[in-house]
Amino acid sequence: MAQAPAKFLTGSLFKHVSVMSLTASVGLMAVFLVDFIDMVFISMLGKAELAAAVGYAGAILFFTTSFSIGLAIAAGALVARALGEGDEALAARRTSTSLIYGVVFSAIFAALVWLNLRFFAELLGATGNTLDLTVHYLQIIVPSLPLLMIGMMGGAILRAHGDAKRAMMATIYAGVVNAILDPILIFGLDLELTGAALASVCARIALAATALLPILKYYGGLKLPTFGCLIEDLPPTLTIAFPAILTQLATPVGQAYVTRAMAEYGEAAVAGMAIVGRLMPVAFAVIFALSGAIGPIIGQNYGAKNSARVEGAFFAGLTFTGLVVIGISLALFGLRGPIAALFDAEGVTRDLVFLFCGPLALLFFFNGVLFVSNAAFNNLGHPFYSTWVNWGRHTLGTMPLVALCAWAFGAPGVLIGQALGGVVFGTVAFFLARKVIRDGHAPSDRDPFARQARLLSLLNLRR
Repeated sequence: MAQAPAKFLTGSLFKHVSVMSLTASVGLMAVFLVDFIDMVFISMLGKAELAAAVGYAGAILFFTTSFSIGLAIAAGALVARALGEGDEALAARRTSTSLIYGVVFSAIFAALVWLNLRFFAELLGATGNTLDLTVHYLQIIVPSLPLLMIGMMGGAILRAHGDAKRAMMATIYAGVVNAILDPILIFGLDLELTGAALASVCARIALAATALLPILKYYGGLKLPTFGCLIEDLPPTLTIAFPAILTQLATPVGQAYVTRAMAEYGEAAVAGMAIVGRLMPVAFAVIFALSGAIGPIIGQNYGAKNSARVEGAFFAGLTFTGLVVIGISLALFGLRGPIAALFDAEGVTRDLVFLFCGPLALLFFFNGVLFVSNAAFNNLGHPFYSTWVNWGRHTLGTMPLVALCAWAFGAPGVLIGQALGGVVFGTVAFFLARKVIRDGHAPSDRDPFARQARLLSLLNLRR
């Protein structure tokens, strides 16, 4: 079947950003909503240690998921750029090589994490029965990381082709599978935390299958690449993937520190943080989807050397972010009472939920600025800028501020300090992204893609 030409080179940029983000967010919301419902079900069991275990496990799963996001970013950026250059054969080849790299690297990473689960859980502050529950839950889910990798990379590749609908449907199918199995396994079979973990594994199987099928049917399928092609595609893949993985890993490192800080205030505080952690991606799924959605738009226009549309896409993303954050923040403020009641939240748990549904929700705008800026860095040949900004945000922008605000305000101060770090580094990312967009459109000696092309030419590995 003939492929359509790159679709983001013409038309309204704000419309492209809106459609891509909204469709991608529907799929993300399906997954995040299931995690949210998981937390509701676990809270209904009336065991604080189960809710706390989910909170600790969530920080570690965030770590493994971030690894997958980094490789998915690389796959999407490389395929989008090839399409922008009009080279569909190269796009198809990079689809195959990216997926091979993703499965191999994620299997190795999952094995390393699985062997050290107890160490990681103890590092976060889990103890006693809560520690045992956390490790048991993760022992079931972590081995399925290669399946998650296939699903996320498949979705990124579909979005690179402009096929946001099929990428969205893959995550919806996964969410439906999880939503159906959760009550059956958690309550029907009385498996509690084990049931929630098994439902998540089944959802990852569904995600991998439904993300791959459209690629096989509509976008050239998967062909076993030659060894030469694997070697040729490795440098540009690592050029984006390595800093993108480092970038994504900054978030769980910062979250681990926040979890540890919150653990000082007891299991009720950790449970409140876990509720906020599940509520945030559901409420702001559109913003979480924005980075992956705007990346192909920037990537295609960068490949086509259209600097004006690259800059226009960046500002369209920021405008979209502001409108969404204002609307969602108002809704959260109005619903803060029912949301807390849904989890039977009391005391410090309720305080943390109310805090997020108030001023902290508005500050999420700066996280959106960071997401859009990272997409620009990754697709304009400066992925290490994302790395430095994200690590700054989750170290210098998290640890001192969390410690200071926790000293001043207690458990709520942990969330306040974390949000203030986003304000500082979201602002830094904005100005750095503007500089990159203005100075770095045309491939040059600073462009890692151009450097790789010259190196491969010397090695006689050019296709």
